[in-house]
Amino acid sequence: MLDRLASRIATAALRLPPARTRRVAATRDIPLRARDGVTLRTDHYAPDLAGAPTVLIRTPYGRGGPMRLLCRLVAEQGFHVVIQSCRGTGGSGGSFDPFVYERDDGLDTLDWLRRQRWWCGAFGMFGASYQGFVQWALAADAGEELRAMVAVVTASATRDSTYAGESFALDTVLTWTELLQAQTVPWLARQWELKRGQPRLVAALSHLPLVEADRVATGVTVPFFQEWLRHHTPKADYWRTRVFDDRLHLVRAPVAMVSGWHDIFLPAQLRDYAALRATGARPRLTVGPWTHGSPGLFVAALREGLRWLDTHLGAGTPDRTHSAEGAGVAGAPDAPVRVHVGGVGGGWRDLPDWPPPARPTAWYLHPGFALRTSAAVPSPPDGFWYDPADPTPSLGGPLLVAQRAGPVDNRPVEARPDVLTWTSEPLTDAVEVVGPVRAEIHLRSELSYLDVFVRLCDVDRRGRSWNVCDGLVRLDPQRFPADVTGAVAVPVELWPTAHRFAPGHRLRLQISGGAHPRYARNPGTGEPLGAAVTLRGGYRAVLHDPDHPSAVVLPIVHSASQPFPR
Repeated sequence: MLDRLASRIATAALRLPPARTRRVAATRDIPLRARDGVTLRTDHYAPDLAGAPTVLIRTPYGRGGPMRLLCRLVAEQGFHVVIQSCRGTGGSGGSFDPFVYERDDGLDTLDWLRRQRWWCGAFGMFGASYQGFVQWALAADAGEELRAMVAVVTASATRDSTYAGESFALDTVLTWTELLQAQTVPWLARQWELKRGQPRLVAALSHLPLVEADRVATGVTVPFFQEWLRHHTPKADYWRTRVFDDRLHLVRAPVAMVSGWHDIFLPAQLRDYAALRATGARPRLTVGPWTHGSPGLFVAALREGLRWLDTHLGAGTPDRTHSAEGAGVAGAPDAPVRVHVGGVGGGWRDLPDWPPPARPTAWYLHPGFALRTSAAVPSPPDGFWYDPADPTPSLGGPLLVAQRAGPVDNRPVEARPDVLTWTSEPLTDAVEVVGPVRAEIHLRSELSYLDVFVRLCDVDRRGRSWNVCDGLVRLDPQRFPADVTGAVAVPVELWPTAHRFAPGHRLRLQISGGAHPRYARNPGTGEPLGAAVTLRGGYRAVLHDPDHPSAVVLPIVHSASQPFPR
């Protein structure tokens, strides 16, 4: 009775389509046996509708709480919902080893589904983050019975997100490690730790060597965390069986993708979109003003996901199509790409594809810390000292924890002496930037091992500097040898974006030596990632003369003379 009441309230509050049925029978803790004998704990939510298709959710985050309500909401829309705890989590047997067992366990679950009397021969998959990784693990082998996927803030390959720019996404990985381990402790103990501000995690993020950070954060050594510290090189065999992007061409099911401009997996998810488009597929893409765990993302993903499943699984009738109106995702429900343009005067845009046609425009670094579209001029470099013992802090941006992520006023970090900024004159006309953003930064450094962090900001009329997108690259002498003058040209891929810089606003480019703890600090010594304890500071000079034209390149799709393509 309480579940039914909660679903009625949620349906109204979230503006979901009217339920097809309120009669849903839940069977919990079904012991599904995998091929190696491990028991995978599974719940089944069955609507009282004949011939209903199935939605499969596999998760390491438990089957209770919000997931219980989600499953009921989806079942009331006319789907059998099967939710399963990944091995080693939520009461399932075995040990949790990220990505390793998801293909085989997914296939075993599909085999179990085929043997159920209510199985109609068609299913879809739904889920966010790790719940999306498990979809990609299964998708290429699921056959014609897989009719739809809803992949939310996720990607088929996580290796590049873990080692963004060949650094190490410390905040994401360690926070996720602590989150998984926290599921094994009593509820009251967890609430007390959260109330205290998670002091063990905070201490672990600053701890060296990193091989001890998991024990500082959780009290135990976590095998996969240790392995990720060891197998961080670009060609590491370890990751070959833990990524699924090499099989995207075998996926035949229609895919809906939902992400946010400040999501940790956005670049990888957009690569998945491009890979599917290259096969001739037409995935649907929605990117909003969201972070990895923001409430707005959940609402939009649920609405978009239900519409997608309704369309491709055949649970609905022709008059039940609906858009994500009300989640802020306005426009034609069948637009293949829908993005939210941030900034003053932005809003939702419908596009035929991603990225849209754009005019790449370079904004060059000039003397006097000016940012201009005119070519670089003869000028001395500007420099700063980076000290890994007092690392440049990360502020907002793509983080795992929604409360700390997204756009924030960057003035506190820009006031530091280890952060340089170049700023444009106030804009006379609005400029809309939509698409991939890149920079090339020329520098000289007295150290061969260093990081280059680049961030694009929107400076409003009050002088507040709001981060739009950013990226980091880790340098070593093998990957980035210096030329005869000691200069290194560093290409930096920033997060893709969609943003409107309003008249009177200014563009600003930050350059610094890191963003800790979002990225593990570079010790400056070349020591192994997990073992490094020696910290070496050093001076670096940013060059911006005609022979070294440091710049950020923006995909401009709208200005006074070029409107947004529709």
